[in-house]
Amino acid sequence: MPDNESELREACGVFGVWAPGTPVSHTVYLGLFALQHRGQESAGIAVSDGAKIWVDKDMGLVSTIFDDHRLRALQGHSAIGHTRYSTTGASSWMNSQPVYRAAAEQHFALAHNGNLVNTAELAQAAGMAVDEIGSDSDVVAALLAKELSADGQDHGSDALMPSFLQVLRRLEGAYSFVMLTDHFLVGARDPLGFRPLFLGRLHDGWVLASETPALDVVGAELVREVEPGEVVVIAEGELVSHRPFSGEAATPRLCSFEYVYFARPDGYLGGQNVHRVRQRMGEALARQAPAPADYVVPIPESGIPGAQGYAKQSDLPYVDGFIKNRYIGRTFIAPTQELRRNAVRIKLNPIRENIEGRRLVVVEDSIVRATTLRETMRMLRSAGAAEIHLRVLSPPYRWPCFYGMNTTDRSQLIAANREVEEIRTYLGAESLAYLDIDAMVEAISPDSAPGLCTACLTGEYPTPLPS
Repeated sequence: MPDNESELREACGVFGVWAPGTPVSHTVYLGLFALQHRGQESAGIAVSDGAKIWVDKDMGLVSTIFDDHRLRALQGHSAIGHTRYSTTGASSWMNSQPVYRAAAEQHFALAHNGNLVNTAELAQAAGMAVDEIGSDSDVVAALLAKELSADGQDHGSDALMPSFLQVLRRLEGAYSFVMLTDHFLVGARDPLGFRPLFLGRLHDGWVLASETPALDVVGAELVREVEPGEVVVIAEGELVSHRPFSGEAATPRLCSFEYVYFARPDGYLGGQNVHRVRQRMGEALARQAPAPADYVVPIPESGIPGAQGYAKQSDLPYVDGFIKNRYIGRTFIAPTQELRRNAVRIKLNPIRENIEGRRLVVVEDSIVRATTLRETMRMLRSAGAAEIHLRVLSPPYRWPCFYGMNTTDRSQLIAANREVEEIRTYLGAESLAYLDIDAMVEAISPDSAPGLCTACLTGEYPTPLPS
C-alpha cells in the first residue's frame, strides 16, 4: 500500500496512435488517463502532422495538465504520450517526457517505460557529461541524434530507422519505447520483454499502449503483444515488424510485479487476466497459510482480488475493511510524523463495523519498505481488531530492482534486513505469511508458466549488472 517515501513505483506508461482524420491528441489523452496509475509525477504528448512535431508536457496528473484548449492546439495524424514516475533522473519538468530532438534535418520524439543498466556508458558515447544525465530517454535520444549526425550528411527519413535500430542494439536493461517522427510511429520492446507493450487496431489506424485497458478506452481492438525484441513501424497505415537482435531468442522475462501490483486488474498480460491471476494467488495463499479468523479483509486496491480468492478458498466471509479516497494520487509530503500518519488516513479510513472485535485475515499484495503498512496495521488496531493475520500475495521482496522500479537501495527493503518473524513483530500482527514463489509463478500461468523476472524476490538477475 504505497505512499511517497515508501511507495513501490514503476517507471512509466506509454501510448502511441496513428490515425489520420481523427483528433489524435484527444485519443492520447484518453489513453494516458487509463495509464495514470503507472506514473503520476508528469505527463506529456507529442503530435506530428507530417512536417512538424509539437510537444506539450508538464508536471502533475494528466487531467490537471491537459484541457480541451491545449489538446486542440496539438494537431496532427499521429502522436505519442507518456506518464512518468522517476526511477532514473529527478522528478522535474526537464526530465518529463516525451523528449524531442532534431538532428541532420530529422525530427523525433521519444517516450520510454523501463530502466537501462548501462546508462552511464551510453551517456559517455553520446558525449554527455555526468551532470547532464536526466532520464534514460534523454540519453537514448542524444545517442540517436549523434548517430544521425555521424557523417554530417542528410540522408532523409530513410536514415532514421537504421540509426534507431543501431542504438537499440547498444541498450542493456528494460525498455518499451514509443517514438514519433515526421513520417512514422514506432514501438520497440527489449529482447527480454521486461515491460509490456501492446498493439491495437482502430478502424482507421493503429495504437500502441503499455496496457490493454488503454486500448479499450479508445475503442481499439487488441491485436497482440509486441513481442520481446520486436520493433514495429507504422507508416501510411501499414505495419512492418523488425527483429534487430541477432542470435538465439532469449527466454522472456516479463516483470512478475506487473501481475502482483502494477498492471490494472481489468487488463491482460501473457494471455492472462490480471484480476484472475491475483485471485489465484489468494487461493494459493489460503491453501498454504490458513488462519483462524472471522473475516478476510483486503488492503485496497491490488489486494482486493487476492482477498477474494483467499476468502473463497478458505470459506471465510469477505468484507471491506477500508474505504479508499479515490481522489488521492500520491500522499502529500508531510513535515512531521503525526502528519504523515494522518496522511495515510487521507488515502484509507477503516470501517469500524467490520473490524471491531473481529479476527481478521488482512491481504496485501507485497511488502517492500513497510512504512505505510505499519501505519495501516495501527489503524486496524485503533478500530478494534482483535487479531490480525497478515497474508502477502508475493514472496519477501529482498533484492533491488534495476529494471524500472524505485528499489535500487537494498538497505531500505525490510525483508532484506529482517526475518519474517521480525517483520511480523514490527507490523504488530498475530501472524504473517508470504506466498511461496513456486505458487506465485503457478498462479500467474497455471498452464505453461511464461518467463518471468523474479530478481527482486530471488536475487537472480537475468542480465549482467554494472558494478
